[in-house]
Amino acid sequence: MSHMAETILLAFANIALVLALSPLFEGILRKVTARIQSRQGPPIWQSYYDLLKLLGKEDIESGEVPVMQRFAAYLSLATILSVALLVPMGSRVPLQSGGDAILLIYLLTLSGISCLIAALAAGSTYSLVGMSREMMAMMTLEPLLAVAIVIGAIHTGSLRLDDVLGGSLYGNGAFPWAGLIMLGVLVFSLQAFLGRVPFDTAEAETEIMEGPVMEYSGPKLALFKYARMAKMFVYSALFVSLFAPWGNGLFYPLSLLIFLAKVFGVVLMVTLIAATHARYRIDQAVRYYAGLFVLSLVALVFAVKGF
Repeated sequence: MSHMAETILLAFANIALVLALSPLFEGILRKVTARIQSRQGPPIWQSYYDLLKLLGKEDIESGEVPVMQRFAAYLSLATILSVALLVPMGSRVPLQSGGDAILLIYLLTLSGISCLIAALAAGSTYSLVGMSREMMAMMTLEPLLAVAIVIGAIHTGSLRLDDVLGGSLYGNGAFPWAGLIMLGVLVFSLQAFLGRVPFDTAEAETEIMEGPVMEYSGPKLALFKYARMAKMFVYSALFVSLFAPWGNGLFYPLSLLIFLAKVFGVVLMVTLIAATHARYRIDQAVRYYAGLFVLSLVALVFAVKGF
């Protein structure tokens, strides 16, 4: 098989994994959360049913700029799927020759920007409140993942994704202070990246009625919800690639199973935290993010010094 054909197959495989399994992982999250809280909970297939129901509804446009609303809905899912092409999922990075660590950082930031565009285009009071909260979170959260990727690039001396996303935060020969600090930082911030309790302040159904996506319904709302599910899967895969990539070198079906098991472990961790914590206020969340940002800068200093 030629290199080009293999690249195309891996790209389709990654997108198929994200689209097919993201609602399943969301269903498992909802089921486990219900069990922890002594409830029956919906069936694990409920997320698929919800998406199909929304896709079949009338596309009502009630915002101030409908064109931008449609654009933001498509952009939210397209960005996450683009990130999936730059993350190894039981194999090498599909588009290794088509991007590097800098492109990955841009796409991760663009994922948050799509939410801001959606809220601004909707124009309602709750949407704008959600947008301001999302913007505050982005300014303190996005640098954390960028610092982790930069540390990997420093350790490897390369921006190539297969180098950076191969456990590079540990791979400098000395005791991996930078990698261990960033592991702690991203473990304690992953919940916020995914917009899950206790850091779902931008949507906060009980306060601002889903904030940025309040004015959305039908297919556009389905795209946003699908993007949120896909984000959990892709960010978990990125976390695994940065800190626990072991097993990717095995033959493909086995490496894929090992990868899915690790992603499931990350999703389970997110679920347990979400089910056992109350939502933070926005001021509490921003102070929390700021503390993690300071730790990430400490890790960056260690990386520059060779640790």
